[in-house]
Amino acid sequence: MQLIPKGRIWIDTEKGSFLGYGRIELLEKIKETGSLRKAATEMKMSYQQAWTFVKQMNESVSEPLVVMQRGGKNGGTSFLSETGLMAVETFKKFDEAFQLFIQSQNIQL
Repeated sequence: MQLIPKGRIWIDTEKGSFLGYGRIELLEKIKETGSLRKAATEMKMSYQQAWTFVKQMNESVSEPLVVMQRGGKNGGTSFLSETGLMAVETFKKFDEAFQLFIQSQNIQL
């Protein structure tokens, strides 16, 4: 019987959880929408949960991944820093290599 291996990546730091598929999606939504609130809404996630994830990621690195600016009458904005953009790109490249590795494994029973 042919077995099909599967896997997902999580990247932690000594401080705890850092990046995973959900957090990468959140970063991409922030990039697309320019808003943490809109990103959370599109992901059907509470604003508080999204804010907590961003706070955890930002506190894990020397330069924040997400820059949040509190805003006036139209609300604030959020955007990815250069480090944030690099984190998304690096995670995706690593995940692609990981998936290729997994697919290359021939497991038989």
